[in-house]
Amino acid sequence: MIQKLIAEIGKSQRLGILNLLKRTQGLSVNEMAAKLDMSYMGVKQHCVELAHGGYLDTWRRPKPVGRPEMLYRLTRRAHELFPVTSNELTLQLLESAKTLYGPAAAEKLLFLVFQEKTKGYLARVKGSTPEDRAKSFARIREVEGHMAQIETNGASLGIVEHHSPILDLLQAFPIVARLEEEMFQKVLETRVRREETSVSGLYSFAYWIGAGACSYYSADGTKGTPAKTRQ
Repeated sequence: MIQKLIAEIGKSQRLGILNLLKRTQGLSVNEMAAKLDMSYMGVKQHCVELAHGGYLDTWRRPKPVGRPEMLYRLTRRAHELFPVTSNELTLQLLESAKTLYGPAAAEKLLFLVFQEKTKGYLARVKGSTPEDRAKSFARIREVEGHMAQIETNGASLGIVEHHSPILDLLQAFPIVARLEEEMFQKVLETRVRREETSVSGLYSFAYWIGAGACSYYSADGTKGTPAKTRQ
């Protein structure tokens, strides 16, 4: 499926646009042109074609003065272009475990999986402070396909992930959100607040460390809340 979609997208410049937008909640053509060192018309043409293919949609960002500015953002279909580590078979196996061993069987299996993942991360993450460990952890998660980056807001610091390779698993078994939060707390050795935001059918995940977690804003400018904010 991924190869088929990439074949449909074609030019590497379009892939650059998709990767840039994946790390944001929407950008204008001018913003993309500046970041990608491309012409306005070049970016605009690619965006129009990607929108026709169902990978982008648009929304309008209010401005203090003048007409709202049109931004492009990814659609749910674009999720298929990025790494995925769970699949339909994974979900079927977990559902079968519930049928064979009772309602709690799937959650117990997921608990064990995240327990092992946590042990693996603890052996790899370096740093003597939560901040240093967060930077080390973000680098590891980036390599794994989570599109992770460190973000700060005043005294607050967090890991923001713009992609989840296990999104289908997370949606089918909501306990995964709690297991991920607990995993981050153990790996970073500090309190963590998890926030989840949905924009145009795509998700981003923020893990703010310490007591002073900063606010997280959705693409339409509304303030997110802990756990889940959906549009």
